[in-house]
Amino acid sequence: MRTWRLSILTMKRFLQWFTVLGLGAATACMGQAPTTASQDASHGSTCGPQEYCARTDRRVEPYPEKPPEIGPSGSIISDPNFGSRILRVTDGKADPKQAGRSLFTPSSAEQNSWNKDSTMFFVTTSGGSFLLYHFDPTTMTAHQASASNLNLGAEPQFSFRQANLLYGMNPRERIFKQYDTSSGRVTDVNDPSKCIKLASGDVGGDITVSADDNRFSTTLGPQQDKYYVIYVYDRMQGCRWYNTQTGEIDGQWGPKGKVSLPDRFSLHNARMSKSGKFVYMTRGGGGIGHGWVVWEIDGMNVSVCSQGCTGHHVLGYSHIIGSSGMVHPMDVWLRPLNQLEASTPIIKGLQPANGFWFDSHFSWNNDADPSDSAPVCFSTYRPTNPDTPGAAPLVTGPWENEIDCAETDGKASKVWRFAHTFSSARNGFWSTPRGNVSQDGRFFMFTSDWEDQLGKTPNDKYRTDVFVVELR
Repeated sequence: MRTWRLSILTMKRFLQWFTVLGLGAATACMGQAPTTASQDASHGSTCGPQEYCARTDRRVEPYPEKPPEIGPSGSIISDPNFGSRILRVTDGKADPKQAGRSLFTPSSAEQNSWNKDSTMFFVTTSGGSFLLYHFDPTTMTAHQASASNLNLGAEPQFSFRQANLLYGMNPRERIFKQYDTSSGRVTDVNDPSKCIKLASGDVGGDITVSADDNRFSTTLGPQQDKYYVIYVYDRMQGCRWYNTQTGEIDGQWGPKGKVSLPDRFSLHNARMSKSGKFVYMTRGGGGIGHGWVVWEIDGMNVSVCSQGCTGHHVLGYSHIIGSSGMVHPMDVWLRPLNQLEASTPIIKGLQPANGFWFDSHFSWNNDADPSDSAPVCFSTYRPTNPDTPGAAPLVTGPWENEIDCAETDGKASKVWRFAHTFSSARNGFWSTPRGNVSQDGRFFMFTSDWEDQLGKTPNDKYRTDVFVVELR
């Protein structure tokens, strides 16, 4: 009889091989190649943007049988699987105008809902307003600021330059406004109606402000999906606009006339790059059958996405990131805004997905580098999650129903994994865990119904609240 003797090194290799095999069945449905977890998951003082110590493995990480018990606003727990601290920001008593109403993060993960030094943020109410919060990034404590009756719309934007400035637009007034959180002063920045003739029923959409606070953009029209004007205001040069239904570009600066692009369309949403040089537009009605559009603001060039155009996207200074929707839900592409066909996948080793799909919302407000090298952060959810209260969301592979950030600098292909969302995402759009990363990359706020464990609203619906997870 032959005797086998294993050295310690051989045994270690055997165990590593065995572990990979054990993961193989779990990752096969995702088509992933298992990778090594981060070696430092101890959340030491060196952990943080842009090199996080969070896990970077691709193991399947199922939810616990029951969601963690969480107390009222101010409660902090640790994610049972990933170890990150999660703060509950709001509860049923947080809305001063109507107790029990749901509260949530902005409708778009693109919106900059954190101030520059992570000492303030805002949350959105189901009444079409917002609540401003002070935040202590060291203790992870939050309390409401006294900023009632601000006429800035439901989803304003913080400045990328100054921690005390917040910009917004009341949809009916259609005027860019600036709010100083230090002095409480509100000032008008620009009135689009003085530059372009608008119908009496036209309203303004969400605004975007460039990283230098010099350019502002918004959409104008009767309502979302029927907006027809991209309006840009430059503090030095004045106004400029693009009518997407007539193809006309005009204003106080830059070339004027009709674009060569034959497409005529209405608008669902539009965002300006941090450089203030590009506007990304999605078409009204979701743009079915057509790609999204990019306008180079200083000229007449308008480009249409021709491949991998589905899903949500987010802008940096000169690039756009989003899922291609072609191979796998996390087949995320980085593209130059002036050359959309030059796409680069940022997550390597993906295989075609089989029989499932999930959605993701991308946030890149932490991108302070004009070369667009900061990690992009996102939250994901599955539309097929159980809708039974307390039932764990479905997980068949890595990154499902999670909060993560992905490397974009091209040096590697890391995806840092921070937390589960604990959201069923089955209570309408506002229960999806749309998230917004802080400008310093240290925190990520998201919406969750906590698997329907947060109680009900006055209209007997399961409520949602806002949570903040620490990124380390």
